Amino acid sequence: MLNKAILMGRLTRDPEHKYINNNMPVCTFTLAIDRNVKTANGEKTTDFINCTAWGQKADFIRQWFTKGMMAIVEGRIQSRNWKDKNGNKRTAIEVNVNEISFGETKKSREANGQTEPNYQVPSYAPNIEPNFTELDDEGDVPF
Repeated sequence: MLNKAILMGRLTRDPEHKYINNNMPVCTFTLAIDRNVKTANGEKTTDFINCTAWGQKADFIRQWFTKGMMAIVEGRIQSRNWKDKNGNKRTAIEVNVNEISFGETKKSREANGQTEPNYQVPSYAPNIEPNFTELDDEGDVPF
């Protein structure tokens, strides 16, 4: 069976990050994705897709993604069923994130008025130090 989703959109809010069951990090966020077709009135239509990431991906998203940023997500579609407090059956469809990438350059983010998030080492990995080097959008790749 094949279940693969590839999405590109903007985060509608800052990712929500928490720990569940034995300190497992989980991060949820929503992507706003414009459709290519417009309504009869000429207005654009947008889909809002809920996404969930686990473990190190959840920590990565918490540290590097904020509201309004463009993200490219690869994952699988899954559904969850439950009963609400009134006993009504409910279903949620979401994307379980396998990979996430930045959908725009730092220069584009700054042009849109977005600030760069600060990296913080997760508490369960205190000896990890980020060694990211920001590449100039105009320069050559250093290898």
